[in-house]
Order: sequence, then C-alpha cells, then structure tokens
Amino acid sequence: MNARHPLGLAPSKIIAVHLNYRSRAAERGRTPSAPSYFLKPPSSLSCHDAVIERPAGCRLMAFEGEIALVIGRAARGVRPEQAMAHVRWITAANDAGVYDLRYADRGSNLRSKGADGFTPVGPVLLDPASVDLSNLRLRTWVNGTPVQDASTAELIFPFDQLIADLSRLMTLEAGDIILTGTPAGASVVEPGDVVEVELGTTGRLANPIVDAPAPLAPYGAMPRFTEADRADAYGGVSDEARPRHLDARTAALLNGVSTATLSSVLRKRGLEHMFIEGVRPARPGLRLLGTAHTLEYLPLREDLFAARGGGMNAQKRAVEEIGPGQVLVIGARGEAGSGTIGDILALRALRRGATGIVTDGGLRDSPSFAALDLPTYHGPAHAAVLGRRHVPWAVGVAVACGGVLVEPGDVLVGDGEGVIVIPPGIAADVAVEAAEQERQERFIYAQVAAGAPIEGLYPLGPARKAEYQAWSAALKEESP
Repeated sequence: MNARHPLGLAPSKIIAVHLNYRSRAAERGRTPSAPSYFLKPPSSLSCHDAVIERPAGCRLMAFEGEIALVIGRAARGVRPEQAMAHVRWITAANDAGVYDLRYADRGSNLRSKGADGFTPVGPVLLDPASVDLSNLRLRTWVNGTPVQDASTAELIFPFDQLIADLSRLMTLEAGDIILTGTPAGASVVEPGDVVEVELGTTGRLANPIVDAPAPLAPYGAMPRFTEADRADAYGGVSDEARPRHLDARTAALLNGVSTATLSSVLRKRGLEHMFIEGVRPARPGLRLLGTAHTLEYLPLREDLFAARGGGMNAQKRAVEEIGPGQVLVIGARGEAGSGTIGDILALRALRRGATGIVTDGGLRDSPSFAALDLPTYHGPAHAAVLGRRHVPWAVGVAVACGGVLVEPGDVLVGDGEGVIVIPPGIAADVAVEAAEQERQERFIYAQVAAGAPIEGLYPLGPARKAEYQAWSAALKEESP
C-alpha cells in the first residue's frame, strides 16, 4: 500500500507515541515521565481521501489527529540537538483505531491500530524548516465540526527528544514515520462521518469512515469491549484513565451513609465481596470518598528490583499522577512485613488533591498520619522501606486490595468501620438506595428506643409503611 502513496512515502516502520500532549494526559489522568511507543505496520499507511474501514462487528472506531515526522536520513544514536536534521518532512496524520480489539493485543495495539488504511497521512509534505516547530497548530474536524485544536507548545516530549530516544536502540531509516501523539478531543466516529486533520494552514487531510464490506473471519479474537473501553474511546474515563469525579448529589449521599448500609445494598445487587478486609483507619474521625487510582506491588525479586524499584518507579509515578478526588489504592497482597507508603509521599498525594489512601500492606511513618488530613486505611504499621517484600510494578491496573478486586475509577467510601468499593456505573443508584435504607433504619431505631417490638418493624413490614412514610414526610418538611 505504501508504494502507491501519492506523496511517495514508503516507511520501513511507523512508530506512534502513546501520550504526548498535556491536554490528552489530563484526559487520561496521568503524565508519563518518559515517552512510550507502539508500532503500526507500513501496510496501515493511507492517504488523503482514502476511506477508513471499520471492521465488521466493531463499534468503537476512533480518530486521533497527529503530526507525523518523516525521517529523511538514517538516525542512530543521535543527540537531541542533532535530531531534527534527520527529519525531511512533517505532515498531518490520523492515528485511527478500534477499541473493540484493543484487548486482543494489550499494549502492542497490533490489530486495534494496525489494520490496512488506519494511518492516513497528508495531504502535503512540509519542510520543517519552514514552520515554527515550537508553536505549530494542529486541528481536527468531524463532519466540519472542530473537535481538536492544539499547539506543539503543549507537547510533553518535543520532536527532537523522541528522535534521540528512539535512535538510542534502533536505526530510524529514511522514510520512517513517527506519529507524535494526539491532543485532547479524540473520540469515536461512525460510518458516514468524515475526519479532517490540518497542520498549520496546509489543507485538510480528509478521510471518510465506512463499514467493512465483509464480516470478520472467526480465526482469532473477535470484537468486544468493556464499559471502560467505551469511556476511554470517547475520551472519557478508562482502566488507565483520568480522574472520575462524582456528581455533587451522589457524593453528598455517599458521605451520609455507612459502609455497613452500602454493603447491604450491594449485596442485594449480587455483589458480596466489596468490603476491603484487614485495614483500619489511621484517623477514625475522617471519612473517605473518591475514585480509585491504583498501584500494584508484586513480591520482591532482587534481580528485578534494581530496574523497577529505583528512580521514578511505579510508587512515585502513582503519587505524581494522582488527581483531585482520587484515592490511591495499593494492592500489596496483604503483606504485613513491609511499609507500602510513608508520610512524605502521602503528603505529596494530598497536595495533588488526593482524597485518601487505602493499602492492604504495611504503613510506614504511621504516627505522622494521625496529624495528616488525608483519610488513610492500612494494614499493620511497619518501619521498613520499600524493597524488603515488594517490587513496585504497575500504575492504573486492576489490583487486589484486602480481598477485593479494585479497578481504576471504582468508587471508594470509608468510615470508622472500613472501606467499601462501589462499581462507578451504579454508584448514583446505590447512593440513593442506601440513603433511603438509612432513613428507614433511623425510623426503626426510634421505634425500638420507644419500646416497640421488632416483629413487622425490622425489616420494615407493610403494616408500618404508612407510619414510616408520614414520619419521613414530616422529617423532610423540617429540613431547611
């Protein structure tokens, strides 16, 4: 396909950067400390006016307007100050993909991003010396409506750093293409939509979306997606994603009910294992409420700790990437023989807007937490530093904490009894039901205190419903 590209492009490889615009990092809820990449096959290369086929069975076809660098002469081991001398052209690109197949090659994006035609580039090539690379405008439209508008001034990693980084380990050959990341606003498109990407004022790279004419043969993974994938595709919340904020009403209701009541409500919905076991509050008077930002610890292996434990490791990244309204949830396998976080990192999380910490491992510097305005739930106190029992492994993945599977974005509520996890999709309904249940229980408690027998009262039976409703109505009238 590349040999027929109207601009004469014929890359030996197409390299794409995962996160590189600050606005996109804010959407995703994390800012990388170093660039990361994936490969797209040269056969994915396409051009202006070429259709992009959505594979049969897929529903989450997404666009990503990007700036493409085209290497002009081989680069191997170049320094940043030399890097742009190896770039011959820059142009607009659309890093298209389907989230429905992302699970199949998690991390590599081979099938989700590598299908034929999924990398349109054009419509013209620009000499990088002819433009201001430090403030170059990139815009995207869908059906004529602006959806992305950003400048290279918000790049996390500039072009020269990308080239220098990649050339440390591989030769960038003449014709190779580097897709340099997308800004906020990338989302899902449907057959019949037209995506247009423009770099500067050079004309728009336009590509219509169509459904593939034939079904996808069942020889391998077939399209499927989770609600997290759907949210991620639409630029919203995902397993690796940005902070989720509870709406004010749901937050207020959850702050007013106990974890015991929430446990009862969740059990009615078939969720039996949502209470995090074996943790206690460092300050019992503080309530915890927020959405999960996860950190995974794996058992210590000394040969791996050297690479994983030093520098900006997963523990430090988790703290530096946490956002307002999030709770740091540490999966430490219930290991009590080492601390998992101490007061300095906890203070940093608090300054970044975190609303709590939950770890099923040990807590270091535990006396300091008694004065820290950050609700923290933990296993035993332990003075040991990181590296005694744990390797900090991953941020933004599902973790097991106190016997509960916690995904990024899950809602956590904590009180003096402990912490409970609520799936985000049902949090609002659970909050309303729990508030109603506690209102009924206050009525029941008042009746029992006055000497009423339990039968027909607890649980509230039909004979007492009218009395309860009158009591509840009077209570609402008294409320300001």
